[in-house]
Amino acid sequence: MGVLVVGAGISGVACARELASRGVDVRVLERAHSVGGRLGVHCRDGRPADIGAAYFTVDDDEFGARVRRWGAAGLARPWTDRLAVFTGTSPGEATEGPMRWAAAAGLRSLVADLADGLPVELGREVAAVGPGPVVDGERADAVVVAMPDPQAERLIEPGSPAAAAVAGRGWNPVLSLVAGYPARSWPDLPAAFVNDHPALSLLADDGLRRGDGAPVLVAHSTPGLARRHDADPRAAAPEMTAAVAELLDLDEPPEWTHVHRWRFAAPVGSRGDAFHLGDDGIALAGDGWGRSRVQTAYLSGVYLGRALAERFS
Repeated sequence: MGVLVVGAGISGVACARELASRGVDVRVLERAHSVGGRLGVHCRDGRPADIGAAYFTVDDDEFGARVRRWGAAGLARPWTDRLAVFTGTSPGEATEGPMRWAAAAGLRSLVADLADGLPVELGREVAAVGPGPVVDGERADAVVVAMPDPQAERLIEPGSPAAAAVAGRGWNPVLSLVAGYPARSWPDLPAAFVNDHPALSLLADDGLRRGDGAPVLVAHSTPGLARRHDADPRAAAPEMTAAVAELLDLDEPPEWTHVHRWRFAAPVGSRGDAFHLGDDGIALAGDGWGRSRVQTAYLSGVYLGRALAERFS
């Protein structure tokens, strides 16, 4: 029967890759029409812009080894270790930190690389995960639910340890604005944290992030603004665009905009465990298991895959 992985974000795909490498039969079921999950991109005229995670950092040897492989293949590259900081609308001193990594084809391309050769069923909507374990009535040796807790809670039948593990956990929403301008009219600003602002929490120069210099900016909203515009995310574009113009002192409006809603962008808190694996064969993985980061999601999937392979052996 093998393992069914529900969700083709980086955690689910990393789990499936680890299982396959250890000889375990595995299939990945994904309701969207591409892999990547919250490492999503918006493409305009063939050019991708990251609308999910803005970047990733590395402080783990195992994830670092994977990143080095991506780097050697030309998929990922070091981007910046300095981010600007705005408090409200006032610029502050840039802050130094760990190297932030980006991907020329968007972070989703890294998940696509991990998924290469795996049996991934796209456009596959899952309705229920239940005891057995079963996915929509199909038996499996184990089921991995790799997605934000509120989405997992909708799928997993009540009463299981997995259902209890995800019940009632808070997640914050975010709106991602992509704005394309006639020309670059702002100073070099790889990215900026925006603190104490009513509309924005982060701003990124996607031309610098992508390495092609395109006049494209990406802004992330505050959770409050995302909640106010949950029913109509596009209605947030004027407010977010105006906030970007104020922060960067822009005179010209963008030629086009796109707004993407992430209802479950990041967990409110963190967990100490890297994954959940119940005796009933229903498992959970993702960036909600640990500190919410790309690295966390990847390692959550890898560690869970190993634990499942050991259980079967």
